[in-house]
Amino acid sequence: MIPLLARKLVYPLHERLMHRPTFPYLEDLERSQWLTRDEVEQLQMRKLKELLHTAQLHSPWHAERMRAAGLELGSGEPLTLESLRRLPTMTKQDAARNAEQLVWRDVPGGAFKYNTGGSSGQPLIFHYGRRRQASDAAGRIRARRWWDVDVGDREVYLWGAPVELNKTDRIKTLRDRLLNQLVLNAFDMSAANMDAYIEAIRSFRPKCIYGYASSVALLAAHARERGRELKLPSLKVVCTTGEPLYPHQRKLIEEVFGVPAANEFGSRDIGFTAHETPHGQMLLMSESIVLEVLDPQGHPAKPGEVGEAVMSGLCSDAQPFLRYRTGDMVRMGTEACRDGRGLHVIAEVAGRSTDFLVKSDGTVM
Repeated sequence: MIPLLARKLVYPLHERLMHRPTFPYLEDLERSQWLTRDEVEQLQMRKLKELLHTAQLHSPWHAERMRAAGLELGSGEPLTLESLRRLPTMTKQDAARNAEQLVWRDVPGGAFKYNTGGSSGQPLIFHYGRRRQASDAAGRIRARRWWDVDVGDREVYLWGAPVELNKTDRIKTLRDRLLNQLVLNAFDMSAANMDAYIEAIRSFRPKCIYGYASSVALLAAHARERGRELKLPSLKVVCTTGEPLYPHQRKLIEEVFGVPAANEFGSRDIGFTAHETPHGQMLLMSESIVLEVLDPQGHPAKPGEVGEAVMSGLCSDAQPFLRYRTGDMVRMGTEACRDGRGLHVIAEVAGRSTDFLVKSDGTVM
């Protein structure tokens, strides 16, 4: 597909048919990233107040907690982080035990069931809506543009891909082709498959490669061992996700592919949280997420200290996540975005990592 056609026609049409406001939200993000930090935080509080109103009306569990905490929304006073902190934090166990008292099933566009990967022990079943989907997609598009990669440019996804395609999977495969996306199965990385992946990437000539950090590093190590060239003239960046990108992995990926590696931070329940810029800074999706960093006693961590990431998802109207304890450990940065954006800077993400399983035939999962 011609990239311009995919960018201007196919993907916008796809999002409209899915009733996702991805491109209107993208336009908002392109403007709001250049607000000052104070203006960004004012925007956060306005969105947060709207989400709290939604939770009060449609999520009885949240409504009762807000009442018990004395969190008044009708006073006319602007909402602040200090007033939000009257509300107790929310855990995965809270979300699991009170699912029916949290979800707004009549949310515009519908509420869709999903689950976390279970890295913290027990997978969480939750619901998300079209606004959350739009936030994730628009945030990723904006971050790709920081690297001169846009909608419709060729991308390789080293991701979960079914071996046998059902009807839904065939539709997704057609969509991927129309959007110039090639999906390679990260869950079946035998030596023979990785040889085929290298050839597929060379033939496809992508502008971006995206995948689990450890899977991309595994492919890079295999390419180096085989003496296969993956420094492509078209390639701008390798984007990694799903787990921390360790320094030795970053070094390996950048040496083998010959371009910078950019990591992103997120989770299934909260969504994409932060993306790395060409300056090596991890910028929070501040327009979509309010991030608090708390110490073990539940108090705000001191500047520069590592603490637990507690998030309020500003687009989580289908099932509001308010002061949600993610279990991830982060440290906020003290410097501003070097390109002049007002978005918050995360200095360090010390999150959970995904372990490998090695099958008896040597396939790495």
